[in-house]
Amino acid sequence: MRTREKIFLAHAGEIANKLLTALESDGLVAHFVDSYAVEFDRQGLKDHPHRYRELLSTLGREALLAMVAHAHAELPRYLTRRRPPLLRGAEVQVADAFSDELLASLARASRWSTEDAEEFRHDLDLYAQLSARTQKVKRRRSPADPAEGPFVDRCALLLDPSMLDKARSAAGKFLVEIEQATEKIFHSVLRRRTR
Repeated sequence: MRTREKIFLAHAGEIANKLLTALESDGLVAHFVDSYAVEFDRQGLKDHPHRYRELLSTLGREALLAMVAHAHAELPRYLTRRRPPLLRGAEVQVADAFSDELLASLARASRWSTEDAEEFRHDLDLYAQLSARTQKVKRRRSPADPAEGPFVDRCALLLDPSMLDKARSAAGKFLVEIEQATEKIFHSVLRRRTR
């Protein structure tokens, strides 16, 4: 592996830390839940501190899954200049190594056990499979349609199953927000490589 590719792989840890910071320190998930509770008069979501913390933790994991899935989708743009950005040969190996290092860095930073890391990887694979199906269907819809996919469905069920349509709509907007945050992180860390 060339030195340039090794440097590129070293950025996986930085990206992992920035993704976690966006969710935890920047409070993306807490802001989402709090905004939802205010907008739809669902203050009951925050009445029980233990349940509220558990909701934030669970939604944070779902948001991290969506961010990492989106990071995998963004990666080819930074590995090749071809349009569309289809990876070939050694680029596929670098992308796989980058993904592995990103997940390992997340596991270290989050202090996951081996089982936790494997469960996250399994859920990420599930997200990828379900998102691929959604992308095929999405091509037939207008661009103004709301975001869909496994994150939107799972997030809505966790957030507010009694108001599923409103929760799905809010989760779709949140998905767009976390995808934009992921793109911003990728651009800030990897733009140096593309110059």
